[in-house]
Amino acid sequence: MIKTFAEGLVRFRWWVILATLLSVAGSGYGMRYLQFSNDYRDYFSKDNPQLAAFEALQNTYTKSDNVLFVVAPKDGKIFTRETLADIEWLTKQAWQLPYSSRVDSITNFQHTHASGDDLIVENLVKDAASLSGTALERIKDVALHEPLLLNRVINATANVTSVSVTIILPGKALSEVPEVTAAAQKLMEQVKARNPQLDVYLTGEVPMNNAFSEYAQKDLETLVPIMYGVIILVTLLALRGSVAGTFGTVLLIVFSTVTAMGLTGWLGIKLTAPSVSAPTVILTLAVANSIHLLLVIVQSIRAGHDKRAAVVESLQINMYPVTITCLTDVIGFSVMNFSDVPPIQDLGNIVALGVAATWLYSILFLPAVMAVLPLRIKPAVTHSVFNMDRFADFVIRRRKILLWGASLITLALFACIPKNELNDQYVNYFDRSVDFRRASDFTVAAFGGFNPIDYSLSAGQSGGISNPAYLQKLEQFAEWLRSQPDVNHVDTLTDVMKRLNKNMHGDDPAWYRLPDSRELAAQYLLLYELSLPFGLDLNNQINVDKSATRLTATLKGLPSTKEIMAFEQRTEQWLRENAPPTMRAEATGSSIMFAYLGDRNIRSMLKGNIISLLLISLVVIAVLRSLKIGLISLIPNLVPAGLAFGVWGIMVGQVGLSLSVVTTMTYGIVVDDTIHFLSKYLHGRRKKGMTAEDAVRYAFSTVGMATWLTSLILVAGFSVLVFSAFELNSSMGLLTAITIAFAALCDLFLLPPLLLKLEGKKYEKSILAKRDSVPVPSEPLG
Repeated sequence: MIKTFAEGLVRFRWWVILATLLSVAGSGYGMRYLQFSNDYRDYFSKDNPQLAAFEALQNTYTKSDNVLFVVAPKDGKIFTRETLADIEWLTKQAWQLPYSSRVDSITNFQHTHASGDDLIVENLVKDAASLSGTALERIKDVALHEPLLLNRVINATANVTSVSVTIILPGKALSEVPEVTAAAQKLMEQVKARNPQLDVYLTGEVPMNNAFSEYAQKDLETLVPIMYGVIILVTLLALRGSVAGTFGTVLLIVFSTVTAMGLTGWLGIKLTAPSVSAPTVILTLAVANSIHLLLVIVQSIRAGHDKRAAVVESLQINMYPVTITCLTDVIGFSVMNFSDVPPIQDLGNIVALGVAATWLYSILFLPAVMAVLPLRIKPAVTHSVFNMDRFADFVIRRRKILLWGASLITLALFACIPKNELNDQYVNYFDRSVDFRRASDFTVAAFGGFNPIDYSLSAGQSGGISNPAYLQKLEQFAEWLRSQPDVNHVDTLTDVMKRLNKNMHGDDPAWYRLPDSRELAAQYLLLYELSLPFGLDLNNQINVDKSATRLTATLKGLPSTKEIMAFEQRTEQWLRENAPPTMRAEATGSSIMFAYLGDRNIRSMLKGNIISLLLISLVVIAVLRSLKIGLISLIPNLVPAGLAFGVWGIMVGQVGLSLSVVTTMTYGIVVDDTIHFLSKYLHGRRKKGMTAEDAVRYAFSTVGMATWLTSLILVAGFSVLVFSAFELNSSMGLLTAITIAFAALCDLFLLPPLLLKLEGKKYEKSILAKRDSVPVPSEPLG
């Protein structure tokens, strides 16, 4: 039946090529609808509880999306006329950024002080260029003793300051984030041109969102061309310089990629940094399939067959195993839908579409185009078979040493898996070549922390935030937070209230405490709010009906996921034990969201791993038609991921978001070569009546070289992702490449000794007796 199909395919090759071109054109047209996401919230599913808490906070108070300018004078002095004048100018110009709603800096900080019976509220710095030395010292003294400024707007050594611009994006177009970032970068360059003695860094949520989108596009522009170069080189070597075979392979991967990305556009899937690696993964898997088909064609022609007969033979031998391996790949990537991270789900779905397209074009287009292209291959005897024979003899002769050696190495590396610690820091998603990463690292070093944790603390009633009991409990919580070793700064309303109380008592430091009357607190707050200029109100700290306030604790340095979760649990316990029920709040913020994201993803992928293991194992057992051999295949298919994570524990020791899907993703890939090897082994046992040793030799001679080549291609393909500036892609690519390399070693050095151990002489007679009665899959490949 397959032979008839193959012969018909060759006969109607031009119609097949035309149909393929129309299919690619139709699906590829959807690429015009492709869009890049530039919102880190897209990394969270709609039912993510941390996202829900974060959005609730954003809807209650002023949104916290911002652009942060970090200014560092080269002379190390902030409080000079020149530097303060530049910051004053930057503060004024920052109001002109698109969608800006608020600008906070040291110069426009609303300093309060008493003048007789009046409360004066004014900018801390006015007309900086004309300030006297005495005025500069006074401003410095105020800034370094103001809790709302120290380690937040100005660092303790007074050599770095920040200008924060709150941005409220309309959310109507994907161009908003690039627009704001471009304007901010232009303003940053203007500041540097105005005063070359200033170093200025740009960070914040908006530049971070832009970096996600910008570097996703850069990966697409740089990694895919690199991968094509690698693929062309490896394919030429594998096919012994066959230009036609290499050209057919390039067409196959181009068509598969265009089809998958076009369908992505038609389906309205937005591209993100993780999902943008899909083309690289697709073309890697596409080449692996094409190599199997093309090797048989080349070997058949070298054996003296004409081109059309060689194409028919290749399709006969490879259609069944290529179909099965594509099926296992589709299962492996489709199971990524169990991930709690939508971009990883998108990556799995896009690659699954690409693999399906690869299968279709592999069994239709590639044979048809190879029947058309001129193949100049001289009939000759290749040496690869003999080399594989010698390699097989080595494995058979040393099978006991290999089996025990592999077992010891496996146990040793499996013991290193616990060295891996879950840790996700969204700042570290980018390598140090990225401007946003460098700016963020500098900000952390200068201010001591970069991870804000927010709490919305309810007073239980409208206007209740003026209640002295509420303020006292709020102050207790703030002081407890300040006493924690991992807290760098606490921003709370009580600091404002204490300052106002002092001001209304003639700036007497003895009155720097909370007012003891609800009426008095309410009056202070009203008087202060009425004195604030437009855009600098308290909506970022107080909700509309004054029933709740926002408290922000900034953690020191870049704490690990484990440390952030531990901190969140400690604060939750303190509130549960010390605060009234109405005041208990859930910690939120981007740090909390990403800290729990990796943990949630690992838990969700456990279910995916089980389903992937079950489905693919059933496929393998059904294909091999042997429960025992199917169970044996689990060992070389499951061990590689464990070995890779063991090596990762030694080399890196940190497992982030992307690595939680590697096991599921690679299982569908590594099983391919195992199927090819075992099906050929069983063909030798059942159809050719071979002993276990001869069947192993037969499997090596027919699929050994293909295993080396396809593994080399897969390792090379995923290794290209290491050059990505996006850590999720680079780490995933590296760990996947290590896993596939271990899989090849297991298939060639561990699987044969296992077969020889479990398929020993005592089974010879029964197996040989059944060799003609048991149906066998077609030969997998040449």
